[in-house]
Amino acid sequence: MIRRLIAITAGLMAATACPHASAQTVGVNAAVLNDVTMTTQANPRRHRAVVKERVSLGNAINTGRSSRLQVLLLDRTIFSLGSNSQITVDRFIYDPSRQASAVGMSVARGTFRFMSSKALHANPGQSSLSTPVATIGVRGTIVEGAVGADAVRIAAREAGLGNYTADPATASLILLRGPGPAAKDGQTPGAIDVIAGGVTVPVERPGYAVFVPGPNQPPIGPFLLSDKGSTMLSLLLGTGSRRGLIDENDLLRRNPVNDQYFEKGRNASTGQ
Repeated sequence: MIRRLIAITAGLMAATACPHASAQTVGVNAAVLNDVTMTTQANPRRHRAVVKERVSLGNAINTGRSSRLQVLLLDRTIFSLGSNSQITVDRFIYDPSRQASAVGMSVARGTFRFMSSKALHANPGQSSLSTPVATIGVRGTIVEGAVGADAVRIAAREAGLGNYTADPATASLILLRGPGPAAKDGQTPGAIDVIAGGVTVPVERPGYAVFVPGPNQPPIGPFLLSDKGSTMLSLLLGTGSRRGLIDENDLLRRNPVNDQYFEKGRNASTGQ
């Protein structure tokens, strides 16, 4: 099993170094609700996503109205998308021998949730998420965010953010969701660094957020996101009801998709 995963890793590392090899498989769809489209290494035409379909490096994933997606990466990082969202996995490196990984993703619009794996925790500061106006350095944690009109709507309901001019296409709100200081099973609260407009803002307390109103504007925050703002973000992501999604703890504990497609003899880089 380890030899197979190392072979996958070598392919992924080559993919990050060579743009022409950017379609390596990095994960699999764990849950798909309604209108989700994507391209993959196996099917480069844009098509409707299905459960257990492999996710490729460098290919954009889109969700439509009232739609959700949950993806399990090879290192057991989990990311989820809310409605009207677009994300691309730009970088993925996994070294199973050290149980260390690094992930890079671009969020063009919509809402997202990123839950880092234990392997990612072993490479602190090596993973990042980017929006059109901000870069988020992830130091092992759960990050949620909104890009575009949803970010503007949430920020507009928060008191004390001062005066700003928001761009409804690129404004970004980023929340350090947790896990909290009382997390179990060795989990730590983690932290994020939000970089925008030449300014870096560290966020080290769960429940605190940063808002970037638009291009070339510095981050506002960190500020404690209100209960209403937190609930609104959860509803946009569908994490409150879990409708159509698999409980993240169950997904990691049972790991049905990962076991079947990455750890039982199939080469994820070739699809065989």
